[in-house]
Amino acid sequence: MAQFFDAIDDRHAAMIGAQPMFFVATAAPEGRVNLSPKGYDVFRILGPNRVAWLDLAGSGNETHAHLVVDGRITVMFCNFVQPAQILRLYGRARPVLPDDADWAGLVSHFALLPGTRQIFDMTVEQVQTSCGYGVPFMSFEAERNTLIRHHATADPEAWLAKNRARDRSIDGLPVRTPDRYIAGDPGTREA
Repeated sequence: MAQFFDAIDDRHAAMIGAQPMFFVATAAPEGRVNLSPKGYDVFRILGPNRVAWLDLAGSGNETHAHLVVDGRITVMFCNFVQPAQILRLYGRARPVLPDDADWAGLVSHFALLPGTRQIFDMTVEQVQTSCGYGVPFMSFEAERNTLIRHHATADPEAWLAKNRARDRSIDGLPVRTPDRYIAGDPGTREA
């Protein structure tokens, strides 16, 4: 049975912290609904009603485009071990890029990874937990480091050019692109 909460509590934080991946869903008023799986140690709880996650450049930037137009977002965590549980965070979010004024304050919470494109900053309006009885048991083996390796070996100018060319979403919505390539070094923090 689903339960709703006004904020992230210690039990929710523990469940979130134990998950190796999460899912992000967004939509603009028109066009496709976007659902993205996220891995790596990139999710941070900044307060009972605020979370953020580091975003690496990938095949598209739909989350960014949808948030600029609408702002609504759902983040979902599934526990693939015991106890069975699904946790959703509902709220509004915004992309913060390296040239934005808020970048310095947010980036201090993360170890930057090669190819970091932006940080999503979310205000959590509601937390929902549900049973998760239909979620299968699965075990985590390891992170897939292909994306990090790809970005780590990229030519910075070519990387910027490629990302600047992706200034539209699949549905033609505008996307702001990074102003610089972040080489990142896992374990270090950049400002």
